[in-house]
Amino acid sequence: MSSSSQALALVSFALLLICSTPLLAEAQQSQSVSDVCADPSLDSACHNVPKALRLKLIAIPTILISSVIGVCLPLFARSVPALQPDRSLFSIVKAFASGVILATGYMHVLPDSFNNLTSPCLPKKPWGDFSFTAFVAMLAAIFTLMVDSLMLTFYNRKKGGATGPSSAVVADHESPEQGGHWHSHGHGHGHGVAVADDAEAGKMQLRRNRVVVQVLEMGIVVHSVVIGLGMGASQSVCTIRPLVAAMCFHQMFEGMGLGGCILQAEYGMKMKAGLVFFFSTTTPFGIALGLALTKVYKDNSPTALIVVGLLNAASAGLLHYMALVELLAADFMGPKLQGSVRLQLICLTAVLLGAGGMSVMAKWA
Repeated sequence: MSSSSQALALVSFALLLICSTPLLAEAQQSQSVSDVCADPSLDSACHNVPKALRLKLIAIPTILISSVIGVCLPLFARSVPALQPDRSLFSIVKAFASGVILATGYMHVLPDSFNNLTSPCLPKKPWGDFSFTAFVAMLAAIFTLMVDSLMLTFYNRKKGGATGPSSAVVADHESPEQGGHWHSHGHGHGHGVAVADDAEAGKMQLRRNRVVVQVLEMGIVVHSVVIGLGMGASQSVCTIRPLVAAMCFHQMFEGMGLGGCILQAEYGMKMKAGLVFFFSTTTPFGIALGLALTKVYKDNSPTALIVVGLLNAASAGLLHYMALVELLAADFMGPKLQGSVRLQLICLTAVLLGAGGMSVMAKWA
């Protein structure tokens, strides 16, 4: 009896150990999650407040200068004949910059949003049961389309573009009773209408370019403030040090894309200066804001994760739409690239290089 009792006790102990193992693992996991959520700087070697402060103070002017250089390069390149908007080299540089903006949305902003909104620091319901990042990015792309369309309609009506010479051209070509009139005044009247129609088409394209600049600037500004805020609030030297160099290149190449769009919009000096100022100062402003809120702002708190995650998702959807529809598709489906297969292939290579470079940079930023 004693041996059977001992065997039974051993079996019971083994069963108890097996049943309790998942509970212990879950308890350890929940403890580690609570530790991570309570203190983001688990690595004491990286947590160094004075060094982090010095790096952030270096980052503010460095990123500011890189942003100014990037966004102003296309504007000053107007004096270079090879970089005029009607030249092939301008299309290649713009394709490269568009690839940079596309990769910014897909490789930088969208993964950050996924990380924020699927963080273990957030409750599983509802954040773990639904893909809020993809949903908000989709809504942002649709909203950007709506804003793009309505702003263009507003511009056209304001400038009187809804009724232009194009309707007269259609009437002259399609009305049978006006056939004699068309032939009798064929050379003079037809040439005048064609010139007027080309001028109206140029004005329409200019308005479209200006809408593109304003919407694109909005998406870039949101993303820049968010990433600057995270850098400014961080006390991890291991995070900030590579981020400073990566952000300098990031802002420079992204600025080149925005600067090319500003150049095509043909704004006056005051508007150009305003757009350059807002693009260049948003990331340094975000860093300064993060420095001011270091005691209050915790990037792993539920409120911060939700707000930053949703803003990143909206910014990603906006950047995806603008890069694919307004920049790449508009150029590749336009008459200039459609008229040259060689130029198309070169521009595609430039897009891949820009997107690939920014994708590699996503390892650090």
